[in-house]
Amino acid sequence: MSADTAAPDAFRRQSGPFRGGDRVQLTGPKGRLNTITLEHGEIFHTHRGGVEHDSVIGRPDASVVLGTTGDEYLALRPLLSDFVMSMPRGAAIIYPKDAAQILALGDMFPGATVVEAGVGSGALALWLLRAIGPTGRLHSFERRQEFADVATGNVTAFLGAEPRNWSVTVGDLVEELPTAVAPGSVDRVILDMLAPWECIDDVADALTPGGVLICYIATVTQLSRVAEAIRATGEFTEPDSSETIVRGWHVEGLAVRPDHRMVAHTGFLMTARRLAPDTVLPQLKRRASKTDFSDDDVEAWTPGALGERTATDKRLRKAARAARASADRAMAAEANVPGANAPGADEPDAGAPAT
Repeated sequence: MSADTAAPDAFRRQSGPFRGGDRVQLTGPKGRLNTITLEHGEIFHTHRGGVEHDSVIGRPDASVVLGTTGDEYLALRPLLSDFVMSMPRGAAIIYPKDAAQILALGDMFPGATVVEAGVGSGALALWLLRAIGPTGRLHSFERRQEFADVATGNVTAFLGAEPRNWSVTVGDLVEELPTAVAPGSVDRVILDMLAPWECIDDVADALTPGGVLICYIATVTQLSRVAEAIRATGEFTEPDSSETIVRGWHVEGLAVRPDHRMVAHTGFLMTARRLAPDTVLPQLKRRASKTDFSDDDVEAWTPGALGERTATDKRLRKAARAARASADRAMAAEANVPGANAPGADEPDAGAPAT
């Protein structure tokens, strides 16, 4: 792979003592999380006093530091899962539980060529970039420039630089994919969009034989339509569908019970593999069932107007500014530019609600 497509050599450090420019997650006495960017001479202010950045800089990861009023704060370098749950959002993110399944079901590997549509707020792109490594290539597609801006800012903020093995194309996947990749050259495709069935034929052309298609689908009606669209091409294995539900447990002494809150349904995952050209998938022997349907039945079951929820332009502009500011601070800190962390570096882990 040429030098201009290789990933940057120096991403933000993920281990070692804290230093100026690093992000740190502080857990206060009541369990409240706040993420700040460290800068010499600065103070993180709370209603219970402050935490001097210099009291954190130079300390090992996972240290306890004292605030100005004597309160104890646990200082941890944020994990990627922490970052994606608190970063600015233009669109709803793919949650870590689903991202982990996508990496596993898609069998992501170092050096893979991956297509992602759409990019949303950049959460999945970060997981994919980590999985494919510097020798891989990620092509992300997004219809809206505002979402692309938010995603670019978030990815740059976390990595400290914009990866050279990542491209973001603004436009319709059906129109842009044939010009971005050669036929049969893509190892994995992830579709996270309102109507993925519209892109199946073009995805089939781009995938290499044996390549994996993964669709992240929000509703049952969409799930049915995507499955039938995959089958109709005759170019994929039988689609497999699942959802991931995570339930935490409270374990303290003999008080062992499920948590009162859980991350339940967020979306469905459907996977299928590209068949070799001119290959006919063997028919499975099954009992006869009432599965016949017409195009009118499909449209009645999954109407074209699915009621997509969109963020307001004002909210998108705000998220894009926040992501860009975070990215600028990250790049400036990596370049050791004085004053890299401008006012506003303190970032509560509220996270914009999904839209």
